[in-house]
Amino acid sequence: MLSQLVYVSNRKPNCTEEEIEKILEACKKNNPPLDITGVLLYNDTKFIQMVEGDMKTITSLYDKIKGDTRHDQVRMISLGPIKQKSFPSWHMGSRPIQNSNSIDYLTDITSEDKLTFKKILDGEEENGGKVLDILKKFF
Repeated sequence: MLSQLVYVSNRKPNCTEEEIEKILEACKKNNPPLDITGVLLYNDTKFIQMVEGDMKTITSLYDKIKGDTRHDQVRMISLGPIKQKSFPSWHMGSRPIQNSNSIDYLTDITSEDKLTFKKILDGEEENGGKVLDILKKFF
């Protein structure tokens, strides 16, 4: 079943920009054969990642992600079936972000959207639809 999973985690200090590049290279190599797509947003202290693919495949991937030593306090925000992928051609799109007060969105964003994004960063937003709407505003 085609599904989507979103999580937020704390980026550890040992996760340098070089490590981020390693993560993205691994995604480019490993995700195509598994038909996994998605996006990764990150700053100095947080990761927000959304992955799309077969339910069993992405939950297995999530189990591996939870064990990655480059971050901790991994918290699933949403997991559920989808009708189609939101990022079908991106085996892992990525974008660095600053902090929730000075983010450069690529589309118009409301003050309510900004509050929702802060909730996402804090691991407090669980509405998958809201999370997806916000993530799309970055790309």
